[in-house]
Amino acid sequence: MTKILTIVGARPQFIKAAPVSRAIRNLGMQEYLVHTGQHYDENMSQIFFTEMGIPEPDVNLEIGSGTHGEQTGNMLIAIEQCMLNEKPDCVLVYGDTNSTLAGALAAAKLHIPIAHVEAGLRSFNRSMPEEHNRVLTDHSADLLFCPTDTAVNHLKTENIIEGVHQVGDTMFDAVLQFRSIAEEKSTILETLGLEPNSYHLATIHRPYNTDIPENLTQLLNTFEMLEHPVIFPIHPRTRQKIDNLADAPTLKNIRLVEPVGYLDMLMLEANARFILTDSGGIQKEAYFLETPCLTLRPETEWVETLTDGWNVLVGRDYQKTLDTIQQKRKLPAPRPVFGDGHAAEKIAKILQEYLN
Repeated sequence: MTKILTIVGARPQFIKAAPVSRAIRNLGMQEYLVHTGQHYDENMSQIFFTEMGIPEPDVNLEIGSGTHGEQTGNMLIAIEQCMLNEKPDCVLVYGDTNSTLAGALAAAKLHIPIAHVEAGLRSFNRSMPEEHNRVLTDHSADLLFCPTDTAVNHLKTENIIEGVHQVGDTMFDAVLQFRSIAEEKSTILETLGLEPNSYHLATIHRPYNTDIPENLTQLLNTFEMLEHPVIFPIHPRTRQKIDNLADAPTLKNIRLVEPVGYLDMLMLEANARFILTDSGGIQKEAYFLETPCLTLRPETEWVETLTDGWNVLVGRDYQKTLDTIQQKRKLPAPRPVFGDGHAAEKIAKILQEYLN
């Protein structure tokens, strides 16, 4: 039986992997699922496996946090041993995390075919570790599954043409599959006492927003100035940075809440007035759910979301943030640029044909 070794480690990868894992197994292929443990908090890891019906990992490497070099190196050592033990026919990696790069490097050294889901993304910001992870993984991969035409064109400019497939976005698959379930099962709005369209939703974790105290303080001050309250499911690392601020503002308009599961997050996103984020995945989910988004970065790898003003790059221009929210306007329906909701099935079929 064809064996695929899948590597995940962080919240966005669990979401991307859920529909693909199901499609792979539906075609009768064997999947050996490796969780690196890059995200290890219960609310950022196990809850996604439970809610989304992802099979329990065959192994959790429990690598945890650390510097980029330390984390990637520890993953590389442990993942290589998994590959030597399991002898997979192909290694499947997702996105742009250290787990992605470690998996691709280990497979390349062992001459195992590499499939990269979400290939071809570029922010063109080489100060981001994720950008290096994307580029190195793409140049190591044998099968490159692109979510958009833009991603395919990025690869062409880097002379990567063979093995490239435009399949659509698996996160779009996930939203289509789980939105109705979230509407039925999630009670997060009631739990937090929220009415639809009565709050903004924020997620912050990038180092340039969290690691420079002045930037983080100014960002919080901006949230405090908004007319509607800001619900802030907070990454453990970001909470630590806020706790360490010497001149942290009094959080009157900001409600810090623990990280939430996928179903609750979908409901928070779908019912927010605006989403303020530095996360790539949440920019997309906002677009899929037709919620206006402000990206707290100077660039985005998801340029399609900028169409018609659904996503606005505000960087650290806090006045632009305030002005954009105050000028909320009616936007046309988002364009169908992320596929037809069947990306996972296409990926599984291509994998099956390639490996046979």
